[in-house]
Parts: sequence; structure tokens; C-alpha cells
Amino acid sequence: MFSCLDHLECSACSRTFERHTLINLCSCGGPILARYRLEEAANTTDRHRLKGHSLWRYHAILPVQRPEAIVSLGEGMTPLLPADKLGKALGLRRLYIQNEALNPSGSFKDLGFTVAISRAAELGVKEVGIPSAGNAGSAAAAYAARAGLRAHIFFPRDVPKAFLTECEAFGAHVELVDGKINDAGKHVAEGCKKYGWFDLSTLKEPYRLEGKKCMGYRLAEQLDWELPDVIVYPTGGGTGLIGMWKSFAEMEAMGWIGSSRPRMVSVQAAGCAPIVRAFERGAERAEFWENAATLAAGLRVPSAVGDALMLRALRESKGTAVAVSEEAILDGVQQMGQCEGIFACPEAGAALMGLRQLVEQGWVRPEERVVLFNTGSGLKYLDVFHPRSAIQ
Repeated sequence: MFSCLDHLECSACSRTFERHTLINLCSCGGPILARYRLEEAANTTDRHRLKGHSLWRYHAILPVQRPEAIVSLGEGMTPLLPADKLGKALGLRRLYIQNEALNPSGSFKDLGFTVAISRAAELGVKEVGIPSAGNAGSAAAAYAARAGLRAHIFFPRDVPKAFLTECEAFGAHVELVDGKINDAGKHVAEGCKKYGWFDLSTLKEPYRLEGKKCMGYRLAEQLDWELPDVIVYPTGGGTGLIGMWKSFAEMEAMGWIGSSRPRMVSVQAAGCAPIVRAFERGAERAEFWENAATLAAGLRVPSAVGDALMLRALRESKGTAVAVSEEAILDGVQQMGQCEGIFACPEAGAALMGLRQLVEQGWVRPEERVVLFNTGSGLKYLDVFHPRSAIQ
């Protein structure tokens, strides 16, 4: 079997659906998760002899049923880089940066969309819609173009210009809307209802999560199937955090790793930190964040569909959530660049400074193995780092 996908299951009410069902959210409002025949996957897949160099090397635990249905641009297998100089500056002996900026469209979003677009096309979808604060729009447009699908991308009006340029180059239909990403989401919902597009919004379909979970598989593979002590992840919609947590359970069920888990850290911007606030209050759901504002566009998500799943992963892992200032975000980008030669996105700058807080508090210890995610390229944010009004 190319894929061991068995069925779909609601993360909230546990209702199940047949695996070929084209679906968005469950009728109860819960995100849908893909479930696999993991014993069969383990019996047919040798973790030490995985073939290929993209995330599709994990095809047995991905949902696409036929190899010819894969829509790929060579995504995945980005490097896990030792960050010795940065680690020394922080007082950490084993710090690594997972550099997702080297994916085809310049961010980790490619991992979700290679799977989501492949599966949508396999199930007969012709047009897709998505709200985006930046990188997701670029990735959706790229993979839709590769698949021959029509993409409708809705951005907040203040989105960095690089994302508009990319989407237009890929032939997507692009619209700018007033407000934040949730306002863009309302336009997508209207278009899906009126024109029959398939909604690819974060966690409103099952398969972007399946691509993002491959960050967990790849991390384990690069560390010889031993997970780190701490994973620091910049969090907007949180699909990557949820996906990695799902991947760890799958890998343990297949006998690829043991029961030890990393402590998961969610880092958000102080101007938009609904998960941090909910975590600190002990809440199971995150309240809408009014007047969300941050230059890290990917963190400007005032309300996440997967809030309950994120909070559950943080608590089950004995992890935490922290927020950082706008000034700290820019400092983090500069520090990563000067210490390690990585021009990181603002979201990764936030993650670095969140890690600094935790080291200073003693929550992260010097001897622990820590992985920090750079989720995208700083090149997408040139007008954010250097506003046009400041250039003479």
C-alpha cells in the first residue's frame, strides 16, 4: 500500500468519516484528523531505508493514495543546523535551528500545501480558497499552479508586498481585505459557499496538518530517532505544533521512537498572544484577541481553530507559552543573522527571544538539546524590516 490512511476522525467529538470524504470541519465545529493503520505502516516501512529526498519519503503515513497524484516542488528535508555561536550566547550547549526557509516557496507552509493540494486534487477539487497573512498564500498559490487548480487568496491589506508579488506570479486570484486574517477568512467562507471553492484554511480541512507533521518525522530522523528535550515554535494558527505532537504519537505506535517527548514551547507576539493568555489562565480554549498587532505577520492570528489542540499539546508535553515584544522580535532576527548567517523571518526572531526568556528563567537548562524553528525567509519581509517611509 502506498498510503495506510484508514479513516478520518473529529478531534472534538470523535465522530469518524470514510477516508475518501471531502470534508472541512466536523458538524460539531471540531477539526478533522487523519488516522492510519500504523501497524501496517510499520510493517511496510523501514525507517532506516526511507527513499527520496522530499517529505513524501513518509508516504505510508500520508493521505494521498496514488504516487501519481502527488503535487510536489521538492519540499522537505530542510537542514537541522547546529547553532553553536548562538547557543554559546544563550548559554546552551546543544542548540539547533531547523531552517524551513529553504523550502521551495521560502517557508514551512510548503509542507502543508504539498499534501493538502495533492489530496484535494485527488478528490476532484478544481478551485481552492484560503485566507493568509503571508507565507500560506504563497505556498497555496504555488502548489495550486503546479496542480492546475485555481487559487483564490485573501490577504489583510497590510500584508508584506512580497507575498502579493509571489501569488500574482503563480497566477492566483488575489484580493486585499480590511482587517486581520479572520476577516479574510470570512471572505473565503463566502466565496466557498457562493462559488463552490474548497476551503483550505488552517485546520478547516484535514491535510495541511498531515504535511506539517512531517517536521516531527524529519526532526526525529535527523537526530537518529531520538527527540530533543525542547522544541521552540513560533505560533500563529499552530498547525505545525499540533502536527508534530501528532507525529510523535504515530512514531511511537510504529516503534520508531520511545515514549519520551520534547517540552513544546509556543512563542507569540505580545501584540497578539491568545494562546499565551489562555495557557497562563489554565483555559482549554483561547479567547479572541482584540486589536491584534505585530510585524510578524504569521503570528497575527487573533483566533485559531486549533486552539484547544495547541493548549492540549503544550500541557501534555509539560511545555509552556511565552510572548515577546516587537523590539525583541527585530533583535532576534538580527542575532540569528549575525551569529549563524540565517536571515530569518520575524516569527523566528520571536521564537529566539522567547527561548532567551526561558533560559534566563532557568526553564531551559544549559545541557538540554533544544531545537528552534525558523519557519521562513526574512527576504519576504523587506518592507517590514525597512519601511518605505524610512528610505530616502
